[in-house]
Amino acid sequence: MSTTAAIQATFEDLGTALADVTFVVLDLETTGGSATDSRITEIGAVKVRAGERLEEFQTLINPAESIPAFISVLTGITDRMVASAPRIESALPAFLEFIGDSVLVAHNAGFDITFLKVNAARLGLPWPGNKVLDTVHLARQLVGRDESPNHKLSSLAQLFHAVTTPDHRALHDARATVDVLHGLLERVGNLGVHTLEELQSYSARVSPGQRRKRFLADPLPSAPGVYIFKDDHQRPLYIGTSVNIKRRVRTYFTAAEQRSRMAEMVGLAASVTPIVCQTTLEAQVRELRLIAEHKPRYNRRSRHPERAVWLKLTAEAFPRLSIVREVRCDHATYAGPFGSRVAAEAAMAAVHEVLPLRQCTKRLSTRTTSSACALAEMGRCGAPCTGAQSVDDYALIARSAAQTLDGSGRGVLDALDERLRDLAAGERFEDASLVRDRMIALVRAAARAQRIRPLADSAEIIAAAPRPTGGWEFTCVRWGRFAGATVAPRGADPRPFIEALRASAETVAEPQSPAPAASAEETEKILTWLDQPGVRVVDIDGVWTCPVDGAGQAQDVLEPLLRSQRDVAGFSEASDWSVASRAG
Repeated sequence: MSTTAAIQATFEDLGTALADVTFVVLDLETTGGSATDSRITEIGAVKVRAGERLEEFQTLINPAESIPAFISVLTGITDRMVASAPRIESALPAFLEFIGDSVLVAHNAGFDITFLKVNAARLGLPWPGNKVLDTVHLARQLVGRDESPNHKLSSLAQLFHAVTTPDHRALHDARATVDVLHGLLERVGNLGVHTLEELQSYSARVSPGQRRKRFLADPLPSAPGVYIFKDDHQRPLYIGTSVNIKRRVRTYFTAAEQRSRMAEMVGLAASVTPIVCQTTLEAQVRELRLIAEHKPRYNRRSRHPERAVWLKLTAEAFPRLSIVREVRCDHATYAGPFGSRVAAEAAMAAVHEVLPLRQCTKRLSTRTTSSACALAEMGRCGAPCTGAQSVDDYALIARSAAQTLDGSGRGVLDALDERLRDLAAGERFEDASLVRDRMIALVRAAARAQRIRPLADSAEIIAAAPRPTGGWEFTCVRWGRFAGATVAPRGADPRPFIEALRASAETVAEPQSPAPAASAEETEKILTWLDQPGVRVVDIDGVWTCPVDGAGQAQDVLEPLLRSQRDVAGFSEASDWSVASRAG
C-alpha cells in the first residue's frame, strides 16, 4: 500500500480571500410571509467587493393582486405605487443577471432566498445556486446581548453605525445590511477568519484555540487516504479516513465538527500525518488496522478486534453451545464473530428458546448416566445425561442448531417467529421484546457467518470497480484479508496491472475456517465494497455461494422492522411481531 504521493494544491484548498469575493446584499418587500401564497412587491440590492459599493439594483414590482393594508402601512408601498411597475416575469430575469455568480447576502436570508427560488420555479427559470450568507446567523455568533438587545436589522444598523436607516423599503434595508455585513466581517477578521470558506463555516462554538490549529491542515494532500492526529510526543490521538484528507481535516477546526471530544482532541493535537491511498477501500482497511494497532484514545470503534467472540456448537456425542474467543480445527460449528459477549449470550439464548439443547457444561458419555437437571424436568432438554435421549435423536436437534449458526437453515428462526407471535397474541410484550432482541442477535451472527464464509474460504479474489474519472481500480483479497490494490488508467490494458497486483500483493496464510485472515470488520468492509454497483469479480480461487433462504434473507426483513418499532411507543397488534409474513 502506497504511503506517499506528490499532490499539487488546488485553489479550493487555498480558499477564496474575502477581499476577492463579490457580495450582492439584497432585500425584498412582499405582500405576506408565505412564499407560495404571497408576492414580491420590491427588490433592492447592492453589489460590493473589498468594502467598495459597485452597483445597485432597485425596482418595484406589480404583484397582480391587492397589497394588504397592514403591509402598506409597514412598507409604505401601495397599490397605486406598483400599478405601473413591471411584473415579476420581467423583473426577476433582470435581477438574476445582476447577481451573476456573486455570494448572496441577506438579513434572515432564508425568507428572501425562498421567495426568489419559488418565483424562479414559477417562471421556469433555473436557480443559479449562488452561495448564501445570512447576517442574522453571523450576528448571533458575534454580537452579544450586552451590545444589542436583539439581532434585528434596525438594532444591528445602530450598533454598527449604518449610514442608512432601515425602514422596510428594499434598497434602504439592503444598504443598511451592507454596513452590518462590513461590521461583522471586521469582527471575524480579528478572529482569524480571512476566506469565504472559513466565513461560511464560522461558529462561536469553535474555540479560538481550536480555530488556531487550522494550520495543521495546510500541508495535507487533497487525496483519499488516512489521517492521524498526533500529540506533541507523536502518539496517535485519533485516526480517520476520507476521500479528501485536507478537506476533512479542515472540518475539525470549524462548526462542521460538533463532537465535544473532538474539540478536546484538537486541543491536544500537535500534528496530522497523512497516508495517501490509491483507493477508498485501501484507506478504510488501513484505518481499521491502524486503530487496532495504536488504539487511539479518541477513537471509539474498532479499537479491540481481538475481543471478538464466537458462538460454538461443540463436536461431541451430545453437542452444546459455548462462547469462545477463537476458531479451532475441531470440526465444531461456529457463528460470528460477535462484537461483545452480551450479543453472543443473546444469540445463544435465542437458540435455547426453541431448541432443547443441553445447557450443562460437562462432557457427556454414551456409556454412563447421571441424574436429570431442572431444565430436563421443565421439558427444555431431552435429558441425554439420563439415557432418555439417544445420540441419533439428539443429533437431529444439533443438526438444526448447526444449520442456524452457519446461516443455511430457517427452522429455528421460524420457530422463534412463531414464539414471537404467540407472546404478542397473549399481550406479553415485554417477553416478546426479549425474544425479539435475542432473535436479531442470532440472525445478525448467522448472516455475518453466511456472508463471510465464501470470502474467508477463497485463497484469492481479484475484483474490479470502475473509477468515476475512467479506468479501473483492482483489489486483491486473500482468505478474506485485503492484500493489495492498484489502479489502471482510462484506455490502458488492465491485464498487466492485474498480474502486477497479484505478484505484489501481501502473502496471507490460510486461516482456520470459518474465521477470515482479517478482523471481521475488515472483511465486512471488503464485502460492502464487493456489493457496490459496477464491481465485478475478475478471478477467484474458491467458490462463491450464498443460501437463498438463509439468515441473510431473515436479516433483510428483521432490521427494517426493528428500526420502525424503535420509533413506536408500544405495540398492540400481534401482526407487528410477525417476521414470516414479511419474508414470504
